Amino acid sequence: MSVKLSLERIRLLAAHLPPYSRPTVHVAGTNGKGSVTCILSSIFLASGLTVGRFNSPHLVSVHDSILINEQSVSLEEYSLSRAAVESADQVHGTEVSSFEMLTLVALQVFEKLRVDIVVIEVGMGGRLDATNYIPDESILLSALTTVDLDHQSFLGNTVELIAKEKASIARKNKPFVLGIQKYAAVGNVVRSVVEQTGAHFIATHSAQRRAWDDTIDGPLPPAFSLDAESFRPPPAQPIIFASSAFPSSLSALLYLNGSHQVENLSLVLTVISTLMTHPSCTSRMPSGFSERVLENIKTGIRKATWRGRLSFHRLTVSSSNPRAITVLVDGAHNRASSETLASYVSNLVTMLDGNPKVRILRLTYILGLSHSPPKTPKDTLFPLFASQSSKRLSIQTKVAAVRFTSPEGMPWVKSVPPSEIAATVCESVSGVGLWVASDEGEIQGQLESAFEWATTEGTEGEDGVQELMIVAGSLYLVADFYRLLARQEANPS
Repeated sequence: MSVKLSLERIRLLAAHLPPYSRPTVHVAGTNGKGSVTCILSSIFLASGLTVGRFNSPHLVSVHDSILINEQSVSLEEYSLSRAAVESADQVHGTEVSSFEMLTLVALQVFEKLRVDIVVIEVGMGGRLDATNYIPDESILLSALTTVDLDHQSFLGNTVELIAKEKASIARKNKPFVLGIQKYAAVGNVVRSVVEQTGAHFIATHSAQRRAWDDTIDGPLPPAFSLDAESFRPPPAQPIIFASSAFPSSLSALLYLNGSHQVENLSLVLTVISTLMTHPSCTSRMPSGFSERVLENIKTGIRKATWRGRLSFHRLTVSSSNPRAITVLVDGAHNRASSETLASYVSNLVTMLDGNPKVRILRLTYILGLSHSPPKTPKDTLFPLFASQSSKRLSIQTKVAAVRFTSPEGMPWVKSVPPSEIAATVCESVSGVGLWVASDEGEIQGQLESAFEWATTEGTEGEDGVQELMIVAGSLYLVADFYRLLARQEANPS
């Protein structure tokens, strides 16, 4: 089944299921909505609430898109709810799509477990997304992260059209929080849609970066290092945020990587402030919510993690030269997220530039893309290969192009042929080593082969040399990486 955006089927089927009534925060956006949902959930959990969260697409398996208190729902609980929804679908002949089915399963799980609050990520767009069938009375608040070009064949060819679709999750008499935007036109469109809906428009207040303060943050951690045997991550980002909902300015540490996460955190903290103060929200929140949040919000921010988004991992590559490597994994699937990844890698280079013991940085990109016209490989990949400058380091770059495993329940999702990715790389940058997997035949083993090729040169612990493998281009390739990592962790050699 291909993607057919409509609320007709899911509303018909939902009418034959137990009604959904959980207090819900609904989050749309092109980029950042997953990060926003994970920080929100972490704050709610730290504050003592039971929390349901629904994200898409799933990573390793379908049921890991449904979380209870930041843990994937049990396969037993998932299977019971899925069987009930599938049975109703068959009896009533509604023929819902796979995403509509998954959305209903998630909501049935949350309802059955009677969680205190639910955080829902829109699948695609907003107006006709399956998650937008949730009844008005269950929606506490709607939020919109950064809007950019993506899925144009479904949502429109301009950011204004896309913003209109996404802002249409707004609900009458409920707050709608708009995140920080790249394009000024987005704000005008969103405000118009929200006001026409009768929702209450709220602009995000910006959190600010601040200097590290030992008295607040503790000792500054050791210097960043990519060495797989003694990896030291980049330091957390110290932030400060002011809101009338808080008795004083909030100073916290954000451990999610990337400067863009400060903007996502700004939206989160504005949402939290709104839940604490807006009349339509305060009556629905658990007793003592504001006090619990004020006491635990720093912990929630600190503990927020988001797999597959600028995530570091250690992997042992079994090749002719077996050794451990540091891998940065990121689902950069469109131009905007690719720009974010490129900026983050540039920041890593700057940090290593300040370490006189490091002379050479070996960067290997392992790339796989989803076929999603009118988006082209060049649209997504070009920002990655903008000139990477360093005052002192010698930067050696290689690229491997691969396909990914088709995601469960989504047979229409296809990889861009590796030969097309390779052609885009050659057009974008010169002088890089290149390895290209087969366009046809078996996909299994392509990612492993790419890692083996990437480690054929150099040896572990070379003096003055650090290396980083970057897996990017599609969350489905990221999923393949996590499957590989899980197999390795289950069978360590």
